[in-house]
Amino acid sequence: MRSTIKLFVLATLTTAGSLLPAEAASPEFPHPTPGGPAPISEPDVAGPENLDDLDVTVRPDGGTRDGVEIFYDRTSRTATGEKPAAMRQFVFLFDKSIRFNPEAFPACDRATFEAGGPSACPPGSKVGSGQADLYPSAVAEVAVFNTRYANGLRGVLITIPAAGLVLENTFEPVSGKYRADYRWGSDELANPSTVPPQDRAATTRFQVSFGATITDGGRTHSFAESSAKPGKSLKFGLWSHFVTGQVVLPTDRVGRPW
Repeated sequence: MRSTIKLFVLATLTTAGSLLPAEAASPEFPHPTPGGPAPISEPDVAGPENLDDLDVTVRPDGGTRDGVEIFYDRTSRTATGEKPAAMRQFVFLFDKSIRFNPEAFPACDRATFEAGGPSACPPGSKVGSGQADLYPSAVAEVAVFNTRYANGLRGVLITIPAAGLVLENTFEPVSGKYRADYRWGSDELANPSTVPPQDRAATTRFQVSFGATITDGGRTHSFAESSAKPGKSLKFGLWSHFVTGQVVLPTDRVGRPW
């Protein structure tokens, strides 16, 4: 299974940084976190239109009064049933009531993960999990680790351990019209790749969670918290930019259930 997953994934999904103004990709859905890293510079390619949906679940993390776990469930398909276009950039958008406490958790850097896998990351640094369904039929576990970058930015590593794959995410404040609903975005880029964009791997479903607890010195901390009142509607989104140039923004609303 490990080699099969690598065949689908390794050439496609992680992080880069050269200049391409993502704001130009879609007047309807401009880039929500323009202060974050820029995607790889490459021309758009012909390909299918992705039909994406998003389902989000929020539940108490059981650690603190306001602590939450946030579960994103993205599905992607095409009208013809062919492989969806591969991603260029994702930005997970969190309701403006959500705040993160990464400084309370141990951090795992990319080099450590790539050298030794999940077991090499410090205890307590895992802050989420999930599953990636890769077209047409491969399935792989997802693990999320708190991280801190050399430039001081905080974020998470969304990883597929079976493939040794790391997706670097940075927490970035949203801008412009997005501030009406969101405060923070988790900005994720695709790695540079020698594989032609139209041939890169794509997911038909991607499930990932953000949330964990840790106890230190007798005090419990939550990785993610919500300041919303019970029953208030929370909004989440997933700004998605594909190698075809298509930009979509599926969203979901969920009431704080406690």
